[in-house]
Amino acid sequence: MPAAASPPSLIGQAPAFTALMEHVSQAAALNRPTLVIGERGTGKELVAARLHYLSPRWDRPFIKLNCAALSETLLETELFGHEAGAFTGAQKRHVGRFELADGGTLFLDEIATASLRVQEKILRIIEYGEFERVGGTQTLSVDVRVVGATNADLPRLADEGKFRADLLDRLCFDVLTIPPLRARPEDIPILAEHFAVAMVKELGKPFFPGFAPHAQQRLLAYPWPGNVRELKNVVERAVYRAPESDRAIEEIVFDPFKSPWRPTQMAIYDTAPATPPGATPVTVAQPPAPGDGVERLWPADGGACDFLGKVADFEKALLRTALERNQFHQKRAAADLGLNYHQFRGYLRKYELLERRSGPRAVGEDEEAEREEA
Repeated sequence: MPAAASPPSLIGQAPAFTALMEHVSQAAALNRPTLVIGERGTGKELVAARLHYLSPRWDRPFIKLNCAALSETLLETELFGHEAGAFTGAQKRHVGRFELADGGTLFLDEIATASLRVQEKILRIIEYGEFERVGGTQTLSVDVRVVGATNADLPRLADEGKFRADLLDRLCFDVLTIPPLRARPEDIPILAEHFAVAMVKELGKPFFPGFAPHAQQRLLAYPWPGNVRELKNVVERAVYRAPESDRAIEEIVFDPFKSPWRPTQMAIYDTAPATPPGATPVTVAQPPAPGDGVERLWPADGGACDFLGKVADFEKALLRTALERNQFHQKRAAADLGLNYHQFRGYLRKYELLERRSGPRAVGEDEEAEREEA
C-alpha cells in the first residue's frame, strides 16, 4: 500500500475503542453508504478516512466536504457542480465533489445540516448513481461510496420532518458510533503522551519529561466535553507553557479564558472543573454591586475613595489566599487563579510577596527563581 494511501493512525486500547476499530474493518469491505456518529472532537473524519483506506477503493479518491460550512446554493454547486452560465458569476463549468470522488469515497461531514432539496439529490445518487450539474441537462453517472457524519439525532430529525427518512434509511446501512473520551479513560494517558511528544518535537525541546502525578490526576478526572480534540489542545498548551524542559509538567490549563477579569458572558468553559480532584473550590470575592454596601469603601470623613489602593488590596488578598490554599506551591497557586506561572510570579514581584519564609519550603517550589527574584 503506498504511503500516501495509508489509513490514518487512531490511538487507543480501551475495549470501546478496539470494538469500534473492529467494526470499521468489517464495514470497510462493503460498498454501502455508512454513517459515522459521534460527539464533537471524537475524530469522525479520521474514522471515515480509515473506512476508505481499508476498503477496496483505497487507491481511488477520498473527497471531503463539510456541509455546515456552505449555504444551500453553494453546497449544491460544490456537491454536484454547475455549468457555465448557470447563475451570475458562473463563467465556466465547475466539477463537483461527486464527480471528483468517482470510484472512491465522498465524506459528508455535518450531513444533518444539508437542506431537504440537497438531501433529495444525494438520495438519487445513492439510489441510481445519477445526477445533473446545476444549470445542466446532461445526466452524469458516478460510482461513489457516501459516508456521512454528524453529532445530531438523525432519527429524531427524520420524525420531525427535518431530515429525509428515505435518505436516512439508505445511509444507515451501517452506523459507526465513536465512543466519547470519557468512556475510554484508559486511553487518556496514551493520547496525552502522544500529543505531548509531538509538541515537544515541534518546539525543538530535547525530550518529554512526562506529567507530574497531580497533572495526570487532573487529566483523568476532567470530563472532556470536547473529547480528543480538546485533549490535544490542553496537552499542547501545557507543553509549550512549561517553564523548564527537564521537569515533569505540573500546570494543566483546561480553560484558556479563565481570568479574574473575564467578562461574565464568556461561559463556554464554565462546565470545566476549576480545581484538582479533592481540592476545595476557590471562592473569589465579587465586587459589591451599586447600593450593596459599596459606600463603605469611602472614608467616613467624606473624602475620596482610594480606588487603586482598594484594587491592590483585593489582588494581594487573592494572591495570599491562593498560596495558602496550595501550601505555597506557586505553580498550583497560579493555576488556582487562572494564571500561568510567569504571570503569577509577576504579580508576586509587583506586590513584593516573594520574601523568603522562615518555615519549611513547599514541595516543588522554584528555588532558583526565588534566589534570582526575591
